[in-house]
Amino acid sequence: MTTQTGIQVIALTSGKGGVGKTNAAVNVAVALQKSGNRVLLLDADLGLANVDVMIGLHSPFNLSHVIRGEKTISEILVKGPAGISIVPASSGVQKMAQLDDTEVGHLIQAFSQLDDDYDYLIVDTAAGISSGVLSFLQAAHHVVVVVLDEPSSITDAYAMIKVMRRDYGVENIWVLSNMVDSLTHGRQLYEKLNRVAEQFLGRGVNYLDAIPLDRRIKEANKSQKAVMDISPSSLSGVAYQRVSEKLKQLPKPTKARGQLEFFVERFMDRAVSQ
Repeated sequence: MTTQTGIQVIALTSGKGGVGKTNAAVNVAVALQKSGNRVLLLDADLGLANVDVMIGLHSPFNLSHVIRGEKTISEILVKGPAGISIVPASSGVQKMAQLDDTEVGHLIQAFSQLDDDYDYLIVDTAAGISSGVLSFLQAAHHVVVVVLDEPSSITDAYAMIKVMRRDYGVENIWVLSNMVDSLTHGRQLYEKLNRVAEQFLGRGVNYLDAIPLDRRIKEANKSQKAVMDISPSSLSGVAYQRVSEKLKQLPKPTKARGQLEFFVERFMDRAVSQ
């Protein structure tokens, strides 16, 4: 019998920018960490780093130093709220498909050294439907689409879901309704998106939860903090705790398919085939 000890890779994405995706990624990571897990957060917006800006972190090194073999992953990691570990992004590795064999080897080896240290890898992707983003999503175990109740956000979220399903074979797709007035509002937003998916794609997507917009989120953003760190009992903080509990209920990958190097290998396979 195979034991389920692999790291769970969860990617957060969105069809468009400005929907609070990075905010959600950071707070999901903090919520999971606070509930007794070891969490690694990868800022995978390789052209425009967002995580460090959002929570006021500064790192002299980033993923490009690892790819060049100059640093190990451990040497570039930055500690974030509640003790989460963060892999800083780099604008110097936008063209992941152009890495040579040596650079790919450095990347895979670097991540393999961390595998036993973490329970979850949270991947904050760039917004939009680029091949690089979709390569990350295809390599993840679960994909969370962050959506607002705005026509452009809903339209772009559906476009993202369609491409993931039709062209990339991504199955484990979850919807996180963000900045909603109430939990009922969040469910209604999901149902609106799900009906379109069922009608035009033949099957729907899964509902994760809803994050209400409260003043504590705005305060946290202004002070470059995670709301889960400074106000876990707020409406949004409680919602992120609920999200983390739901994510913990998802089946854990087996060790054979749950290692970090396996995720990176899958990602690189997809990137170079585009």
